[in-house]
Amino acid sequence: MTFPYLLTLIVFSPLLGILVLAFTPKTKESAIKLIGVLATIPALILTLYLYIAFQLGAKLSDFAEKVSWMQFANPEVFNSVYSVNYELRADGFSILMLVLTALLSTLAAIASIHIKKEWKGYFILFLLLQIGMFGVFAAGNLILFFIFFEITLIPTFFLIGKWGYAEKEKAALSFLIYNGIGSAILLIVIMFLFAKIGTTNIEALMSILSNKAILSESTKMTLLIALIIAFGVKLPIFPLHSWMVRVHVEAPPSIVMLHAGILLKIGAYGLIKFGIGFFPEQFQSLATWVAILGVINLLYGAFLALIQTDFKKVLAYSSISHMGIVLIGLGAINSAGVQGAIFQVVSHGLLAALLFWLVSIFYQRYETTKLAELGGMARAMPVTAGFLLVGALGSLGLPGMSGFIAEFMSFLGLFKSMPILAAVGCLGIILTAVYLLRAVLSITFGEGKTTNKVKDMETIEKIPAVILVCLIVAIGVYPDLIASGLTNTIETIVIGLGG
Repeated sequence: MTFPYLLTLIVFSPLLGILVLAFTPKTKESAIKLIGVLATIPALILTLYLYIAFQLGAKLSDFAEKVSWMQFANPEVFNSVYSVNYELRADGFSILMLVLTALLSTLAAIASIHIKKEWKGYFILFLLLQIGMFGVFAAGNLILFFIFFEITLIPTFFLIGKWGYAEKEKAALSFLIYNGIGSAILLIVIMFLFAKIGTTNIEALMSILSNKAILSESTKMTLLIALIIAFGVKLPIFPLHSWMVRVHVEAPPSIVMLHAGILLKIGAYGLIKFGIGFFPEQFQSLATWVAILGVINLLYGAFLALIQTDFKKVLAYSSISHMGIVLIGLGAINSAGVQGAIFQVVSHGLLAALLFWLVSIFYQRYETTKLAELGGMARAMPVTAGFLLVGALGSLGLPGMSGFIAEFMSFLGLFKSMPILAAVGCLGIILTAVYLLRAVLSITFGEGKTTNKVKDMETIEKIPAVILVCLIVAIGVYPDLIASGLTNTIETIVIGLGG
């Protein structure tokens, strides 16, 4: 059964919440909180419907939408007409990202209970951010993709700068500068392709660019490098990472759940869909360098995470390290590596959301995230400490959890193509276990200022944690839960790479 305009409804469903909030008095905080959470539910239901329909065999073409939007020349005067359509489409990868976005948005909205002020403005920006994230993964042409990409920047900037911690303004400005530069580079690539080829439709560009006569090899390589830089800022790839550490430390944890869980993944999504999708031959020639960058990210992030004394910084550098696994999988240029990279995108999204939610709970009780001051939590908050251990074990790749599948597939792919580099990268897996267990043991059993007077997790705080843990374990035990929908996407990528 088809559902007309399903993707449009998914993308713009948060608008209903924004409209209701706009007419809700700011003094009614309880109502605003409830509206903010409930406004994320329709998109979650719709994305789950989309996922289930796709798994049951619905054709992707049934969900595609196309409406004439903009035209830049009169066809009666000019032979060529530059037009941009309103186009939404979905494939296995984008459907997975839409579901992940909807799920983490709802959980982050629940996690926003720890926000202390100006709820109305917070949730309006939160829902606008959700629209941008949905649009990025549903866009069927590059112009629409760029518009939604930019929409994500505006609310994120204000959510960091207004509701963050001590150095929130610096973190927000750093976020805007780095991501603005990445956006500018991306826009240049999009405009060049539009001017030279006359379309920004993603599927059409993939087909046209496979014709070697369209653009020279040097031009394609230049465009690919520009895309790697543009999306590398978002991922982030070393040395374009410093802004991300500030954001993870200074932004409110509920927003970091979305930032680490979804926004960073736009970088990986762009590299896979556009970098490999448009220029597979050129990407193959750069594969060794991509894998090397991945190993550098993995080791660099792990080494710095090992020496941090603040748990938020441990998680920030851990995110840099884990994004290296995405690059390692893509650099392997085979089906195992690409599948591992996509698994890592999903797995890290769930694990990062869980760990930063726990950070919010720590800070709510103790107003600190210093490892030395959080010691003894196993005694004071045993349930919270238990969830923390589960999150850490998932992040270090314990078998039976999503992190293991992602790391195993990524390194399996790299061992097939570059065994020596893969062996060096394995050091990062060892360091991951070291820094995560060091941090968790320090928090749970170390000597600190925690006391038994604080409350453990309340019922509403357990909801996001339980859901995330269940999904992390479910994917680790039954990887086909997400792998089955990725078959066509991975085949298309590997065939393009000549695999």
